[in-house]
Amino acid sequence: MEYNDEKILDILNEIEKSEARKDISKGAIKIGDRYYEFEEQEFFDEKLKIYIPNNFEDMPIEARKLKYPSENRPKIIMCNDDGSIAFTLNIIDSPLDEERVGELKDAMKNAIKRTSPANVFYEDGILEVDCKNIGFFEFKSYALDDALYNLMFVFEFEEKTLMGTFSCRYGDYEEWREAAFQVLKTIKVVKEE
Repeated sequence: MEYNDEKILDILNEIEKSEARKDISKGAIKIGDRYYEFEEQEFFDEKLKIYIPNNFEDMPIEARKLKYPSENRPKIIMCNDDGSIAFTLNIIDSPLDEERVGELKDAMKNAIKRTSPANVFYEDGILEVDCKNIGFFEFKSYALDDALYNLMFVFEFEEKTLMGTFSCRYGDYEEWREAAFQVLKTIKVVKEE
């Protein structure tokens, strides 16, 4: 079997890609053309810990108003420098217990399907992370200028509902999907003693 230079380069690129995808909690990982260092960050009076890229910052107020026009926008919006990749977290004043996480996840997914029938839905399920049930679903939505990949998740936090999202341009989702799911798997709720 003969290999030309192009095939060898393709194989080396694939090896590099697979080796570059590592555990987000153990150093920088390559996503797309750059490396990201994820660090555990604390939110909601240090009661929630989650790994997020250390170069993501709070989205500026004006950008928040444009990207999330509703007054009910998420309290925490951490994003990259141009706002195209974001993690959001929001406590909803609605009671939730571990057994009803799946039910709420399904209800949220169905509500989005009804209000935006053009969205394309992918995987959904429940992850058990640090003794918490985290309901999630992924979908492709459409903005004015581009399609977006969305990963929504929900879990019980201090007997209330914590809803979060990860979003990026749909064209970037293959690069980001694995890291976004790893972020979910780093969620820790700090219990008061």
